[in-house]
Amino acid sequence: MAPRNGSFVTEFILMGLTDRADLQLPLFILFLIMYIVTMLGNLGLITLIWLNSHLHTPMYFFLFNLSFIDLCYSSVFTPKMLINFIAEKNFISYIGCMTQLYFLCFFGISECYVLTSMAYDRYVAICNPLTYNIAMSPKVCSSLMFGSYLVAFSDAMAHTGCMLRLTFCDANNINHYYCDILPLLELSCTGTYVNELVVFIVVGINVIVPTVTIFISYGFIISSILRISSKDGRSKAFSTCSSHIMAVSLFFGSGAFMYLRPSSAGSMDQGKISSIFYTNTVPLMNPLIYSLRNKDVKFALKKTIHRRKF
Repeated sequence: MAPRNGSFVTEFILMGLTDRADLQLPLFILFLIMYIVTMLGNLGLITLIWLNSHLHTPMYFFLFNLSFIDLCYSSVFTPKMLINFIAEKNFISYIGCMTQLYFLCFFGISECYVLTSMAYDRYVAICNPLTYNIAMSPKVCSSLMFGSYLVAFSDAMAHTGCMLRLTFCDANNINHYYCDILPLLELSCTGTYVNELVVFIVVGINVIVPTVTIFISYGFIISSILRISSKDGRSKAFSTCSSHIMAVSLFFGSGAFMYLRPSSAGSMDQGKISSIFYTNTVPLMNPLIYSLRNKDVKFALKKTIHRRKF
């Protein structure tokens, strides 16, 4: 019986990263370890920021939300991905697939704008330190986060709504390890021009607008840093931005390569490999980047451990 959207397909089969039997167990162990480290890292950061009042600042407010997003983001697809390594066939229902697609888009787009808000925070802190408390007041920070989630909600609805209008007739093998937009479009037996246009426009906006904003912010930041006469002062200013630059480069670089490349530029297998970077590596690296290079987080960790002992 056809679902309400008129599709003849009631479930899909996720084909996973590879069909080589000898790689299934090693990949299962690798991604399980990555997932555990991702969960522990992001939960650890969330807990540290929550428990330590000296981390209740705009920068750590955004980092708290970034860790929350990464926690949810990796949980959208990784458990299903792990099942695929040990199951003969990894089925996912039509509704489950659309739900996964929606939350993948929601948390991915949210991360774009949280990283953009963090760039703005660094710009104000370095370029206009005297007005920092006013420019980055709790109301402003809350508004930036609300705007990030609102844009993510709208764009995820646009992607998912366009996908629901398509009809899937016979083919139900998704050449991926999760329900992504491009592999699903390949299975449709109706026209996908509108979907492709929405992908190009929405993804383009969500890459270009944050990227341009971040570049402009860092243009002013670098200009201000170069005017600092003290070598130690310049080094300290650069160090406060380096973690964010690494996170931005990893996330936007891998995302742009996956979604903004022409469809003929490479196979779907290449897309699966590149998607590992922004679906698995980014949520894993963010807590490491922001903790290993951050004195405040290290101090908060020591303080929390000391409290637990006594």
